[in-house]
Amino acid sequence: MTEFPEHVYVHVPLCVSKCGYCDFCSVVTSERLADTVVAALTVQASTLAPAGSCAHASTLYFGGGTPSVLGARLPRLVTAMRTVFGVAGEGAEVTVEANPDSMVPALAAALVPAGVTRVSLGVQSFDDSVLRVLGRPHDAGSAERAAGGVMATGALDLSIDLMCGVPGQDMRSWEESLVRAIDTGAAHVSVYPLTVEPGTPMDAQVLSGVLPAPDPDLAAEMMLTAERMLGAAGIVRYEVANFAVPGHESRHNSAYWTGRPYLAVGPAAHGMVAADDARLVGVSATAPAGAARLRYAYASDVQAWLDAPLAPPAEIEWLTADEAAREDAMLGLRLSAGIDPALASRAGVVGVLESLVGDGLLERADDRWRVTQRGWLLGNQVFGRVWAGE
Repeated sequence: MTEFPEHVYVHVPLCVSKCGYCDFCSVVTSERLADTVVAALTVQASTLAPAGSCAHASTLYFGGGTPSVLGARLPRLVTAMRTVFGVAGEGAEVTVEANPDSMVPALAAALVPAGVTRVSLGVQSFDDSVLRVLGRPHDAGSAERAAGGVMATGALDLSIDLMCGVPGQDMRSWEESLVRAIDTGAAHVSVYPLTVEPGTPMDAQVLSGVLPAPDPDLAAEMMLTAERMLGAAGIVRYEVANFAVPGHESRHNSAYWTGRPYLAVGPAAHGMVAADDARLVGVSATAPAGAARLRYAYASDVQAWLDAPLAPPAEIEWLTADEAAREDAMLGLRLSAGIDPALASRAGVVGVLESLVGDGLLERADDRWRVTQRGWLLGNQVFGRVWAGE
C-alpha cells in the first residue's frame, strides 16, 4: 500500500425536487427510497474498509443530492460511516451538505452527537426572485432560519453556498446576498458562477429565449465583488471559489487540491488512489505500465447502483507519474497559496508557468507560483494550459 486514503466522500443521491440548472446525480426522494439508499451506502462502505482501503480517515464528506433530506436517518448514517472508516477524535472533520428546507433545528442538533463538525448550506441566493429562477425549494427567510439553527448548536461550523451570474440577478441583489451571508456568522462561503449545463431544464429555457443566457462579464464582476466584501469581513479567498475565516478552510476539499488519495461511496461518487492500490476499491484490471494513479467513479445511474452497490467502479482512468504531477500542479494553482518550485519542476510545467506569468495570469512571489487577479477570472485558461503542459 502506497498511502492509506484519509479522506472519504459519500454521495447521497436524493433531493426533495430537481432544480432546473442541476445535472448532478440525484433523484426525487421518498421514504422507501431513502431507506434503500442508506442501506446500500452502508453495505458498500462496509466492504471497502475491511479490504484495507482505509485505516483511520481524518475527513468525511456527505454530498449530493441533498443529504439533509434523509432527516433522522442522516445522523445514523454519519455514525455508521464514522465507525466503518475509523473517523474519531477531535481532529476529524465531518461535513454534511444541506438545503434550507430540510435543515431544521432538530436535525442540526442531532448532527452534533453524531460527530458532524461542518454543515454546507446550499442557499445560492437570499433573493427570492433569483431563487425562483433557479427553481430552489426554499426562500430567503427559510435560508436564514436554517443558518440560524446551525449556528445555534454552538458546535457546528457553517458554510454558505452562493451562486452568481444567474439570469435576472443584478449587482444590488448580489451584494445583498453577500451581506446576508456574512450576517449569518458563517466562517466559510463558496461562490460559484452559474453554468447552464446541456440538457437541463434551464438550458431549454435559455435556448427557447424564456431566460437570457448568463452574462460572463457580470459574473466576473460579481466574483470580484465577493472577494472584496467577504475579505472585508475577514472571510478571505483560499481557493478559486472558496473563502474562509483563517483556520476554517475545508480540509476535505483541500485534499482534492493537494493530490491526497480519497475514497468514494455511492452512485457517481469519484475517488482517487495510487495505482498499486486499485484492487482495494474493486478494480481488478492490471495497471498499465507506468501507471501511478487511478481515478475511478461508480455508476451514475441511481437505480443501476442500487441494483448492484458492490459492483466495481464503472469508470476508471489511469495516470502516469508525469500526468499525476501535472494534475497536482493544475489543482494546486486553484489555491491562493499556489505551488512550490519543486512541484512545478516535477510536473514539467515551469515553461508553461513562465509563459502564464508573461500573460499576466500568474506571478512568482515568495518562492511560489500563484494565480493573479486576472488569472482568477481566466482560470479555465490557466488550468487548461497547465494540464496540457503547453
